Amino acid sequence: MFDKKILIVCALEQETNGQLEDYDVLYTGVGKVNATFKLTQKFGKFGSYVPYDLVVNYGTAGSRNLPIGELVDCTKFVQRDMNITQLGFYQGQTPFESPNTMHVLSTSKFNPIGKRIVCGTGDSFVDNIKKESLYIQVFDMEAYALAKVCRYYNIPFISFKYITDNVNEHSAKDWEENCSDGVQLFKSEVLSNIK
Repeated sequence: MFDKKILIVCALEQETNGQLEDYDVLYTGVGKVNATFKLTQKFGKFGSYVPYDLVVNYGTAGSRNLPIGELVDCTKFVQRDMNITQLGFYQGQTPFESPNTMHVLSTSKFNPIGKRIVCGTGDSFVDNIKKESLYIQVFDMEAYALAKVCRYYNIPFISFKYITDNVNEHSAKDWEENCSDGVQLFKSEVLSNIK
């Protein structure tokens, strides 16, 4: 059982299908900028109001090798569309930040799934896997940004992603058909261990 104060962060209400009304939920909108802005805003000016013991991200993601319909935990996050290699930085490294910080790791002790998946976040919908790094297992548009904000404010963070598509030419259609299917799995496999 988990008796601490939890904030659940999701990009879109359609991913939860109205099933999380009993929880403290923040909807950010799509993308890294929206995610960063909304979560930082929730924490108040200069982080003056952070009453949470854990931030849990729930959302949808595509994967190259995980089956549609699986719920996974993400514990390592990379910004997959950051590429300034022309100036000597590594793929995924934010310029002038240490290469040691280009991966954000989950700091949550709470993890009822335990698969420890690598999530690549970017501001594009992936429907062609050929240009993506091989070590990235799932692809989303917000988790890295959320993890980095939580690292900055020293708040434990973990992400759970429902696999909606297999990052191919059918991804957009598959995401639309499956985006609200995972919330019950999230409630039974994750949230039931919180309350």
